[in-house]
Amino acid sequence: MPGNPTSSATRTPLPPIAADEAGAREEHRLDRSTHAAIARLSGGFSPMGLAEAWLDWAMHLSASPQRLGEIVQAGGREAARLAMLSAGAMTTRGVCAPCERSLPYDKRFRDPRWQQWPFALYASNLLAWERWWDEATRDIHGATPHHLELLNFVGRQYLDTLSPSNFMATNPEVLDAIRETGGRNLVEGAVLAAKDAQRTLSHQRPESAEQYEPGRNVAITPGRVVHRTPLAEIIQYAPATGKVRPEPVVIVPAWIMKYYILDLGPQSSLVRHLVAQGFTVFMVSWKNPGPEDRDTGFDDYRQQGVMAALDAATAITGAKKVHAVGYCIGGTLLSVAAAAMARDGDDRLASLTLFAAQTDFEEAGELRTFIDESQLALLDDMMAEKGVLEGSQMAGSFHLLRSNDLIWSKVIRRYLLGRDEAMDEMTAWSTDATRMPARMHSEYLRSLYLNNALAEGNFTAGGGSVDLGDIRVPAFAVGTEADYVAPWRSVFRLHRLVESDVTFVLANRGHNQGIISPPGAEGRYFRIGTSSAAGNHVDADQWLARHDRQEGSWWPAWFAWLQAHSGDKVAPPPMGRSAAGFPATENAPGQFVHG
Repeated sequence: MPGNPTSSATRTPLPPIAADEAGAREEHRLDRSTHAAIARLSGGFSPMGLAEAWLDWAMHLSASPQRLGEIVQAGGREAARLAMLSAGAMTTRGVCAPCERSLPYDKRFRDPRWQQWPFALYASNLLAWERWWDEATRDIHGATPHHLELLNFVGRQYLDTLSPSNFMATNPEVLDAIRETGGRNLVEGAVLAAKDAQRTLSHQRPESAEQYEPGRNVAITPGRVVHRTPLAEIIQYAPATGKVRPEPVVIVPAWIMKYYILDLGPQSSLVRHLVAQGFTVFMVSWKNPGPEDRDTGFDDYRQQGVMAALDAATAITGAKKVHAVGYCIGGTLLSVAAAAMARDGDDRLASLTLFAAQTDFEEAGELRTFIDESQLALLDDMMAEKGVLEGSQMAGSFHLLRSNDLIWSKVIRRYLLGRDEAMDEMTAWSTDATRMPARMHSEYLRSLYLNNALAEGNFTAGGGSVDLGDIRVPAFAVGTEADYVAPWRSVFRLHRLVESDVTFVLANRGHNQGIISPPGAEGRYFRIGTSSAAGNHVDADQWLARHDRQEGSWWPAWFAWLQAHSGDKVAPPPMGRSAAGFPATENAPGQFVHG
């Protein structure tokens, strides 16, 4: 009632019931330590969040009798189909193709031996459970969609673990190998398992990965370190042509992994191809952070990485404009920097290129399934103890998104078939993981994945909010068909955020192999199209239907696009410029790449 002194509008909250402030802080430290211990035991996964999701699903399903009936009927249909398959195949010794009912990226049962009874029945049984679980965890009236996605994901992980392909007695490929080798494959697999366990416990990279060393046979494009900040080394690469384009190319890679994914061996090095096209290239090589960097934030990476590289590139070359390129989280950071520059009247960007980089996280895919307040609180407490998130923990989360390809297929090949397959340069690079500062990682997940703050105009940089709509320079964006880290439809949403002409490429392969696509690489194709800032927007599927597939690498199309937005060629700039505070010091790849 108006005037009531105890109304909720005027009531002053009571102070917390605590003996004293110091005691309260001590209690909170104990709580955080407990949460961190739970996170370690659960591999960083929140059991509280899972319990909440299960309760939400179970209670709403129990109050939805019609939907419950549909799920029961779906289970009955799958059981009947399995019974018919079993009876028919057992009596006729016929064949069936279980992979016909599996997802496109599921390669477990494509070997012809899986078409024979009883192996076809084993595979079909698993696929039936997967289809039924998909049915059981969708369209539950009143249940939170995020909870349903989380339950579906966890159930899928459990079923993947029970796949018949993972067990010696139910995998026809393994049984054939045992007959052919007299069981030697199992002995060799056990030796590989023991070796892998020993190296994991001693925090060593896989043995075959050590043959690739930055500066020796990868990351060997000639260059010099021209600047160093607390977070980054800026590398300038030597010219490979008599004349160069006046606008330098500044590349901002992800700091989740080492930069040399973009400078592997000579044939697959994007940097080497760029300098061969007459561009002056600068690269940000990020520091591998330690506990002392626990308070390093997302904006520190912008200031000490992106802006430092732009300052070095313009001071050394004398250029007024720069082509800026960002990869993965480096592309997200670059888009923030570009918006902040536009806000502040800094017009040094000639163009913006984003490789597999998200700016709108609404369709961020399965990775977003992990992200809720319960999960983030657990991660925050776990990172608070060390100040960083270990690279192995980050890699483990990514591997879970495609556990069949990235976990179980390795188990089968190495430990059941006994195959010690040599790594190529990209696979070896993927084992060279880096750590994440606690503050930055928390800001990144909470602001971008959980709150989608960048797309909604609520992200801050340099003390103020940034709006991607302020970006008006030509943009080139690349998504890849099989990307589970940055799904291409999420990357495509850049069209709706910037006031620019956007050239979009959809390449085949995944997050890394789709980007590292040198001319001449086998099995590569792409689609490309340009949307005008003044034109009508189309959604991702409409765009896909309107653009035909082109064979080969997309790199030449990007090189041509850069050249079209560049000036006439000039004499190469010096390597570094001491008078401007950017002396050329040690040779590339510098020190940070070895950290």
